[in-house]
Amino acid sequence: MNLLYFLLIGGVAGWLGGQIMKGSGFGLLGNIAVGIIGGILGGWLFGLLGVYTGGGMIGSIITAAGGAIVLLWLARLLKF
Repeated sequence: MNLLYFLLIGGVAGWLGGQIMKGSGFGLLGNIAVGIIGGILGGWLFGLLGVYTGGGMIGSIITAAGGAIVLLWLARLLKF
């Protein structure tokens, strides 16, 4: 059940990140990958900044979406 929760959070966060960054998305698997990597990045960045989004699904989505947005922004910077 935890894997399903993890994939659901990753998919939603990746989709949100793509929508906020004005992208068309990367498909289901791409959104999940961006969301999962964004969750790791967001957790690290929010920890450095001292930001706590609370527990539960909403807090996890906010953290992962924030990381996904940063990840997509960095990817655009590296794309010439």
